[in-house]
Amino acid sequence: MADLLFTLYPWIKALHIMAVLSWMAGLFYLPRLFVYHVEQAEKVQDSLPIFNMMEDKLLRVIMRPAMIVTWIAGLIIVFTPGIVDWSYVWPWTKGASVIAMTGFHHWLVTRHKLLVAGTNTLTGRHYRMMNEVPTVLMVIIVLSVILKF
Repeated sequence: MADLLFTLYPWIKALHIMAVLSWMAGLFYLPRLFVYHVEQAEKVQDSLPIFNMMEDKLLRVIMRPAMIVTWIAGLIIVFTPGIVDWSYVWPWTKGASVIAMTGFHHWLVTRHKLLVAGTNTLTGRHYRMMNEVPTVLMVIIVLSVILKF
């Protein structure tokens, strides 16, 4: 099994990177959609269903599958012998950041449900600030993996 994992490693790594890029694109874009939803939906007639549909499709069609593939490919990489040295700090900081990113993803799902239900309490400014969360986590993840401190 270890030989198979090592042989497939470059392919799994490529799949992981592609999934991460797709997931991150959604994590960057969805809070921005929420800003427009909160600030513009009342001003533009009949736009609420359009915002709801755009947000829902982004979550269901792009972000959720990308997150799942990211996790599966990442776990395969973690279990490939010789790839991760757990005596370093970087796998732990990356892992904690990925867990935080997943938590942020689920927070966005909850916020979308509240927007659809019409019970949102956050402003566009709140969503603009929250839009920085995936950026900070991405910086931690990339520095951890590249610098391997």
